[in-house]
Amino acid sequence: MADCHKLFLEFNSIIELKPNHKAFLRTSRDAVRDRIRSYFKEKANGFFPKFHGQGSFMMNIIILPSDGEFDIDDGIYFLVDKEPIYSVDTFHRWICEAVDGHTKQEPIDKQTCIRVVYAGQYHLDLPIYYIIKGQYPRLAHKSKGWIESDPREFIKWFQDKTDDKRQLRRVVRYLKAWSDYKAGSLPSGLILSILATRNIHFNARDDIALYNTLIGIKNSLALSFTCYRPTTPTYEDLLQNYSQTDKNYFKSQLISLIRSAEKALDDKTSLKNACKEWQKHFGDRFPCHLAEDNADELLSAAFTAQNLTFPNRPLIPKKPGGFA
Repeated sequence: MADCHKLFLEFNSIIELKPNHKAFLRTSRDAVRDRIRSYFKEKANGFFPKFHGQGSFMMNIIILPSDGEFDIDDGIYFLVDKEPIYSVDTFHRWICEAVDGHTKQEPIDKQTCIRVVYAGQYHLDLPIYYIIKGQYPRLAHKSKGWIESDPREFIKWFQDKTDDKRQLRRVVRYLKAWSDYKAGSLPSGLILSILATRNIHFNARDDIALYNTLIGIKNSLALSFTCYRPTTPTYEDLLQNYSQTDKNYFKSQLISLIRSAEKALDDKTSLKNACKEWQKHFGDRFPCHLAEDNADELLSAAFTAQNLTFPNRPLIPKKPGGFA
């Protein structure tokens, strides 16, 4: 069978955020944190914000979308002794006021967060929580009020499932790149991350690992088209509100990807044709220009250049850090 493992590794290096991108995002995020701290210091209302990163950036599964505009999440936590007397809307208004003017575009007040938009670059989502010692955090949801939600717990759940070779992280990135490339309504990165983690089949090759994981996802959804959060709130089915049209589209795209994977892995398929099968679902960023007769030499040169250009990534701790 055609071995596309090295092509997938190269694809991962294309869609993964580079160290300079990550450093820029941290600097930008920290500037917003400082602005919010200053706001509450001046307001002197007894609330002192703490921060904890969440989402794909913290889990190291964020990808560079094809349109170049991505998002990161940074949780704002207020450590209190009892439930605040102020409403969810009041907390949202405070954060809007704190970040207003930080960018050219006004902040967007969404149901579960405040969004700071850096036009043409990325946006920063700021969910708000209060937390009482010994209890789960409660998220400020504009329509549902204060609801239990612990993204820190989710980060730990995911990190505990990851492997030393980082294959799970790469498989999640591949699925997110698939969703990013395909038109239509495919599941969010959160849903794909949960489905991949629950159905991961590790292998020495990424193409085979991805294929077997896709089969696992397909079979699990055939038994029950659900995706319950593995952490608080565990009762929430993230696929519950999917319309029949969206369900059918997701299933059809999943089956189409699986069929292409089977063709790519067939013993009679050449490396070049196998790459074309994968490229149908990942777009031109999937490096088929390397799938030639001299592919081994080209890929070896590509990885040598990459290793010379970028330093090794730091190890990610198994447990998320504390508040900032």
